[in-house]
This record gives sequence, structure tokens and C-alpha cells, in this order.
Amino acid sequence: MAHRQLEQPNMSLVPRQALIVSHGQPSDPVPAEDTLKALALKVAAQLPDWNIQSATLAAEGRLEAALSTLSPGALIYPMFMANGWFVTSALPKRLGKTEATVIDPLGLDPSLPDLAAQALKETAQHAGWSLLQTTILLAAHGSGRSRKPAKMANDFADAIAARISVADIRVGFVEEVPFIEQAAKGCGPLSICLPLFACPGFHTTQDVPDALRQAEFPGVLLPVLGEAQGVPQLIANRLQQSRRSLPA
Repeated sequence: MAHRQLEQPNMSLVPRQALIVSHGQPSDPVPAEDTLKALALKVAAQLPDWNIQSATLAAEGRLEAALSTLSPGALIYPMFMANGWFVTSALPKRLGKTEATVIDPLGLDPSLPDLAAQALKETAQHAGWSLLQTTILLAAHGSGRSRKPAKMANDFADAIAARISVADIRVGFVEEVPFIEQAAKGCGPLSICLPLFACPGFHTTQDVPDALRQAEFPGVLLPVLGEAQGVPQLIANRLQQSRRSLPA
């Protein structure tokens, strides 16, 4: 029996455009805008034939200005850790009638646990610690309105446990129980805290360190996961894969 060959998408018609979007800092939007722009430049270095832009939701008019330059079929990359309210409600509302495709956020990328596990492994090696004696504390945002952020963090802990063997993995949240200071209580000197945040901001410069101080956490505090080595390449890979899956 003859089989009809399916038509393949004409990739020459799909624009190589992407807009990386994060929440930003409403009280002081410029630093977050600058940080996201620096990330976009690193992603663009991996995709020299793409137009990569960035915008935070918090900087007045910035998102709308960036959207006005996009062609139909452009990709929107949410620099968030979960498909929570900002990704599923606030962002689509701000997009309006823009003909762009929103793809999964950073935190749902299946390659991200590999980067996190590598960062934790290298931190322990640098300190001269055995991972089997090291406690990992994942500091996450959490939410009082949605279970998705907490589920993402707990699933991420399971993914880490499947990749490296450690003494213990704990999860603490900024906005729900167990709070970070509760999860950090009793952590020994061989402990690493990894903030499960896509971008640095008030939570990671104030809330997380304050909670660790209250708990007298004696271990190492890493930068946010979104700043881990390999993230720009990970984003570039996801953009390429998503573009190939778009209909013609």
C-alpha cells in the first residue's frame, strides 16, 4: 500500500527570533533588565543567525516595545522556574494579539537537572567533600496560590537524587512551608544551598541569605541556578528544538 509522504515545515519561513522574558524587579527594574540582556547576549553567541532579545515584565513598556519588533512565529522563552501564574496567565495577557509561541520555561527543561547536579558535584569537589556526606538544600520560591512551583521544586529534588548520591536533599520555600529557615535547620558544615531561581533578585539577595542566617546554616550558598554554567547553551538548544517543531 502506498504511503503519502507528509509535508515538512518550510523552515525558511519560520523566523529565527526569540524574546527571553523574566519577571524583573518592580521597585528597581534596571538591574534585572541589564542581567537579562547579558543572558540574551550569551544565548545569541550560541545562535549567531538568530535575533535574540530580552524584556522583563516589571520594566514599564519594555515588553511591549520588544513585542512590536517580532515577526509572526517568533518564540517567547519564559525565564521562570515553573508554569505558574506569571507564565500561564500574566504573560499571555501581556502578549495580547502578538503572533508568537510561548515555550516551556527554564525550570521545566529536562536538561536542567544535569546542570544542577554538575554544579553541586563541582562545588563538593572544590571543597574537598564527599557527596555521600553532603546535604543539599534547594531553596525555592513556592506559592500560596498555586501548587505548581512547589511541585516543580520537589520533582527537581527527585531528579537530582536520581543523578547524584548525597547524604540528604531538602527543599525549603520563601512563600510556603517548609520555609527555607525550617529546612536549613540542622544542616551540618558539609551542606550546599542551591537557589532554584531563574534570575537573581530580592528573594535571592535578601530572603534566602536572611533565612540561612536565621537557621545558622554553615554551608555553601551557590548563585541562582539560572546563572549556572551551561544555561545559555541549554536555552539555545531549546529554541532550536522548538523552532523545528513549529508548523509551517
